[in-house]
Amino acid sequence: MDRMRELVDLLNRYAKEYYENDNPSVSDAEYDKLYDELATLESSTGVTLADSPTHRVGGEPVKRFSPYTHRQRLYSLDKAKDGEGLNAYFQRVKKVLGFMPELTLENKFDGLTLSLTYENGELSIGATRGDGVTGEDVTPQIRTIKSVPLTIPYKGLIEVQGETVMRLSVFEQYNQKAAEPLKNARNAAAGAVRNLDPRLTAERRLGFFAYNVGYSDKDFATQADIRAFLQQNGFQTDELFMLINQEDAISELEKMEQNRSSLDFLVDGAVLKVNELSYREILGFTEKFPRWAVAYKFTPQEATTLLKEVRWQVSRTGKINPLAILEPVELMGVTVQRATLNNILDIQKKHIKTGSTVFIRRSNDVIPEIMGVAQDTDESREIQPPKVCPSCGSQVKTEGAFLYCTNVDSCAPRIVSSFDHFASKACMDIEGLSEKTAEQLYNDLRIDSLDKLYGLTLEELLTLDGFKEKKAQNLLDSLERSKKTTLDRFIFALGIPTIGKKAAAQLKRKFGTLEAVMRATKEEITQIDDFGDIMAENIVNYFADGGNAALVGALLSKGITFENDEPLAEGVFSGRNIVLTGSLSAYKRSQAAEIIKNLGGIVSDTVSKSVNLVIAGEDAGGKLDKAKKLGIEVQDEQWFLSQLLKD
Repeated sequence: MDRMRELVDLLNRYAKEYYENDNPSVSDAEYDKLYDELATLESSTGVTLADSPTHRVGGEPVKRFSPYTHRQRLYSLDKAKDGEGLNAYFQRVKKVLGFMPELTLENKFDGLTLSLTYENGELSIGATRGDGVTGEDVTPQIRTIKSVPLTIPYKGLIEVQGETVMRLSVFEQYNQKAAEPLKNARNAAAGAVRNLDPRLTAERRLGFFAYNVGYSDKDFATQADIRAFLQQNGFQTDELFMLINQEDAISELEKMEQNRSSLDFLVDGAVLKVNELSYREILGFTEKFPRWAVAYKFTPQEATTLLKEVRWQVSRTGKINPLAILEPVELMGVTVQRATLNNILDIQKKHIKTGSTVFIRRSNDVIPEIMGVAQDTDESREIQPPKVCPSCGSQVKTEGAFLYCTNVDSCAPRIVSSFDHFASKACMDIEGLSEKTAEQLYNDLRIDSLDKLYGLTLEELLTLDGFKEKKAQNLLDSLERSKKTTLDRFIFALGIPTIGKKAAAQLKRKFGTLEAVMRATKEEITQIDDFGDIMAENIVNYFADGGNAALVGALLSKGITFENDEPLAEGVFSGRNIVLTGSLSAYKRSQAAEIIKNLGGIVSDTVSKSVNLVIAGEDAGGKLDKAKKLGIEVQDEQWFLSQLLKD
């Protein structure tokens, strides 16, 4: 029994590290080995401990769900859609109490509400919210959720309330392998719990965040006390939990809405509650809502609309991408008319058709993506991939899930896009060379190669529609100025697949010269942090191609030279490679990064062995955990501000 207890505790700790903390300390193979040992021990002794991880394996399907009456009603929340609605809530509270009490602020999860009953320290019932009074007994399904404790230290009778979610990273991993992709993470979580087969629930790898205690034989004074109790009893709670006053509410809600896209789970708003439970008793309830709480709704990130048609567009790499044309719909304050469709295999897996109503999702300023079909209609039609390039009519080749135009030399959109990228501010910064101008240069002057841009004359430009002498001369001057650039800008400007601005800078730091980059081997390139095999192969293959090598030579022959980077400034951060994580109160992260650079430091986006300092603000997440695991020095914002006083 001692070994069994040891194995159960060990495996539960490893599961918590993996599923809740995203910081595993053992390999999957080691976990499986210990799990098999436990299963064998249980089989031979006929004994299974209450909190054994073997209870989490989905059992046989149930025939139907039984109704379950909650010991204490689960109320829904009144909603505030804007500042006016929020102020109305504040006024109602102040009218009853005579003052505005301290509030708690938490994320409002977009998943499925659950109520978990524990008796004598063991999970006895897991139920859905239902109508708030009666839910469905889904205990076998809930037992498969790794972040739901099967046993807790508290031995009284208690109902714990929370939300089950499917993390977005898990959702994406599931869809990559699934024959039938899931449409969104919210429905995926709800569908998994309400599926009669617990084995399907287990496959979805759901998470659970506890946020409240309903019925209890234990008294609590505040919401903060409830949260502390949940944490002490092994429940996962959201990292974000604030005690605020009315004056701070709007600014904090704005921060939460801005940061929502960085979360690994869906939230559709925030919840404000009166912290003191004695004040809640005075405020009471309406027929539907508690008067002491309100849900502040964020702008929706998802909508449904009609997919009218699919257009196939050629990128600068020759990839032929599907673009969805939609019936216009409002989403996050923007009228959306287009959305991405990753590739033809994704279209087929999701059964997407023109003429169907589809789910679209948008995060901040990213172009919306079609997640799945809401409803087919009589007008729904299968989407067929093109057999020839929609621009030049050349044959299309298939590489994996992607389609490519085989016309490397003269496919117009491909060439025009490469000009537009080459001239962009982050690349060669050629002012006046827009996509429209690039089209004119290609169509009217037959400029079909990047090096030919530097051979343009004033006389040629004056023949173009819309070009007067001043505009033409400005473009020529900008082209001349662009010849003095930096190595990383030039590498980025070449348009090597998968090599962006950051990767180009890393190549420059590693190799120093263009010649060294061109000679670099795959093995040498993969030594750079965050460079995998595909990125390394793309670089090696690009420079191994005779046509690309000739283009680079032709560009250099036009007088392009690389300026030496300015030496790093000297200051308190000299010699430090620093990662910023979490939110800072005194500065935006971009401002803090600029300060660090001006004081001699290097700022990195990801935590790796080359980083020697992490500055962690509020709500720091995975980067902070990784830094601790790697033994990297961690400092807070106050320390950061104190260093600025030294200079």
